[in-house]
Amino acid sequence: MTHTEMEMSGAGQPRRSRTVKRRRWGGLRQQWKLLGLFEIDQQHDFYGLTCMMKEGLSAAIQNSIDNPLPEELSDDDFRMEVTQIHKDFRMESFAGPVFASLRRSLGMTEKEYQHSLSSEGHYLQFISNSKSKADFFLTNDKRFFLKTQNKREVRFLLSNLKIYMEHLENYPHSLLVKFLGVHRIKIPQQRKKYFIVMQSVFYPDERIDARYDIKGCQVSRWTEPAPEGTQVIVVLKDLNFEGQFITLDQQRPWLLRQVEIDTAFLQTLNVLDYSLLLAHQPLHQDERHQSLSFATLIMRTKKSISALTAKGGTSRSMITSSSPTHTGTAPSVPGTVPEEESTILVSQTDCGMQQCRVVETHKGSCEVEEEVGSVHGEPCGRGARTGSAELRDFQTQNRRLLPNFKNPLHVIDGPEQRYFIGIIDIFTVYGFKKRLEHWWKRLRHPGQTFSTVSPPAYCTRLCQWVQDHTK
Repeated sequence: MTHTEMEMSGAGQPRRSRTVKRRRWGGLRQQWKLLGLFEIDQQHDFYGLTCMMKEGLSAAIQNSIDNPLPEELSDDDFRMEVTQIHKDFRMESFAGPVFASLRRSLGMTEKEYQHSLSSEGHYLQFISNSKSKADFFLTNDKRFFLKTQNKREVRFLLSNLKIYMEHLENYPHSLLVKFLGVHRIKIPQQRKKYFIVMQSVFYPDERIDARYDIKGCQVSRWTEPAPEGTQVIVVLKDLNFEGQFITLDQQRPWLLRQVEIDTAFLQTLNVLDYSLLLAHQPLHQDERHQSLSFATLIMRTKKSISALTAKGGTSRSMITSSSPTHTGTAPSVPGTVPEEESTILVSQTDCGMQQCRVVETHKGSCEVEEEVGSVHGEPCGRGARTGSAELRDFQTQNRRLLPNFKNPLHVIDGPEQRYFIGIIDIFTVYGFKKRLEHWWKRLRHPGQTFSTVSPPAYCTRLCQWVQDHTK
């Protein structure tokens, strides 16, 4: 290379570098203006990291596949840390058997989970209007969220993992976000990065027409909606929802009770600032007003119990413990259940007498009448005739039943709309800094409601919001 060529090359490189940086910064600013999902392709800054995440997660899940789950989880399972060494990084997985057991209890196979997290399709980056400094990624099928967390948040989750699991066992249809894995990735010459894998509340999202993040307060709870006709995804907030209602009819009492139970649990953890995620989409015409017989509810219960009794993840307490009860009339559950080969259920309900009777007719056998649960939450089985274990479990549990859907634990159907509902962000402890923030906000926002309040007040206020905005 001649001296002139070297000079031209040397002079041109900084200019090109500055131009590239300006373009990148301009593109980044444009992305922040257009909130939503962006594919993490080879040109994306997170491409290398997400490729390592995929490789590490695939190996971690393969380890779970190759090592069958124990019959019962032990204290060692909750403390387990497994490190796997890869070419350019190390991946550590925490409490692997515990999360594998939770995945199984949700009816999720390890192969299915592995395929979603390590498929060839690129991860998606979700850029939100959240104040959190965390990075959010979605699997290509949008089924699972990956979120970076700081060390304190991971320690908090792991230290409370046992009671979190107990809560999900006691209330299998809890609205709490389902944590499916906790990992740490170590890349040479870089800081360790912790991340968690969660089930997405908004899945599948093809027809969702509005999303909300609800905290039950006013200050900083408005987001400018996306321009009409654009594909930009914006998560709206409390003030955007004013004047609207979650219309559930017979499902409403269940939702109110479950929100009370879940927020009371979070109160025992001394946390606040969690959010109720909410989205809705219109039901198709053939999905509307499908009021199923009480017998079909029993059939759904049997299917629900069957899914929960899979070995390796759930204890018997998941089935026999108490759960929020319905009040009023028997709930309506959309969808249909195929007729069982061995059993046809024909219902006869008499809720005016506070008891519901179900006649179970077996092919080639006589009818057996069962009394199934007081609709007002009265302990079941006191006058009930002996029947199948599944029916007795239903009498004890009286749990809400769910539609045939890809993400049933976060889906509730009303007469006209399908709602996606879940509680997320449960890591903010009400410590000294939050107490100071509370008093500062009281001075700055007199007469207004804001997010930083004590856990009991936060719990009560969010429950009241749900009460006021449902019908």
